[in-house]
Amino acid sequence: MSSNPIAETVRSLMPTAKAELAALVAFESVADEAVAPRSECEAAANWVADALRAEDFQDVALLDTPDGSQSVYGVLPGPAGAPTVLLYAHYDVQPKLDESAWLTPPFELTERDGRWYGRGAADCKGGFVMHLLALRALKANGGVPVTVKVIVEGSEEQGTGGLERYAEQHPELLAADAIVIGDAGNFRVGLPTVTATLRGMTMIRVQIDTLEGNLHSGQFGGAAPDALAALIRVLDSLRAEDGSTVVDGLPGDQVWEGLQYPEEDFRQDAKVLSDVSLSGSGTVADRIWARPAVTVVGIDCHPVAGATPSIPKSARAQLSLRVPPGQDAAEATKLLYAHIEKHTPWNARVSLEQVGQGQAFQADTSSPAYASMADAMRIAYPGEEMQTAGMGGSIPLCNTLASLYPESEILLIGLSEPEAQIHAPNESVSPEELERLSVAEAHFLLNYARSKQG
Repeated sequence: MSSNPIAETVRSLMPTAKAELAALVAFESVADEAVAPRSECEAAANWVADALRAEDFQDVALLDTPDGSQSVYGVLPGPAGAPTVLLYAHYDVQPKLDESAWLTPPFELTERDGRWYGRGAADCKGGFVMHLLALRALKANGGVPVTVKVIVEGSEEQGTGGLERYAEQHPELLAADAIVIGDAGNFRVGLPTVTATLRGMTMIRVQIDTLEGNLHSGQFGGAAPDALAALIRVLDSLRAEDGSTVVDGLPGDQVWEGLQYPEEDFRQDAKVLSDVSLSGSGTVADRIWARPAVTVVGIDCHPVAGATPSIPKSARAQLSLRVPPGQDAAEATKLLYAHIEKHTPWNARVSLEQVGQGQAFQADTSSPAYASMADAMRIAYPGEEMQTAGMGGSIPLCNTLASLYPESEILLIGLSEPEAQIHAPNESVSPEELERLSVAEAHFLLNYARSKQG
């Protein structure tokens, strides 16, 4: 990174950033009381609020959103007549999953091989620390040239829509000229990237019931309808032979135009086992950025440990369906429901429950804010040009913000590059990426303020 005062300031602040990220990672802030106590989220929210107050933010508040979570809000006033920029992150995290798969404790930030490991280190507690670093660097070098609003969500990973509904009820709250969503990531370490599209998603639970009670598989097996077998049939119907997602009536042949994802790079990033084929057809970019994708994220039935030779009366699964831009998530949900009902065998009873939904998002990459970010990325990543990519994941708030503030320019950056392994055991963040992106965000705010003055 070429020497400049902002870069030097950020570099000097990295030990503080590591300590702060360690403190924030220590909270098991999973927004699901079945997984972690609510007090962990509340403690994380209060930590974020205190951090904003320490940076002279005004109107700092814990917002009680309709899904029962808390979002943290604050405003840092800028010069008179300056534009307003909203900075977004979320403090809630995914569950630790299989703790035995973690090489170090999931809620203890640990340095290993040049990376910092811990749940939420990249997604998205590191994103909040990135915002703090950028603002501190500006304050140490002439001041923050824009009015900054910060919103840190408390239930983004659950997809329960609390902040979206709160924003709709208080439309003036998050209004801004530009919005920086710090919850995406570079295409790979060292390659500056903005995310142009996000898939939407719907999350549903499927329950199959066939019997009044479990039955002895020797006495009744062969004629008694097996609920788990019925569920397996349903789940199998959602995949073609090549692994492509199949939902009756939902198009699955879209093509991604733009930055491509070489298959060998994807296999390495995804840690696909040798000789195991990838799912689907078309390019990797088609499959992960432009087409729908269904995933079975959980199944409830008899566990293997302690299993008995009995036919299950009930079985349940949770499904995530990612929906690309151009497809409506609510319509996709209806098609998914109809598909499951149609493909449930043996007249088994099926019940469906939606537990989360968010619309896809497509940014206007021709907006002036993107030019400001491209210039900032050149400073933070010398010799590299900013790339534009898609992201297969969902940030439901983006579409809400685009609807509420159609004139706002929305950019997505962040720390979730492939090596970060977000949502998986051994999530980590690259401190070099944290440093560079903090520098880029600081220069973006400078560039954006100048562009509005002109």
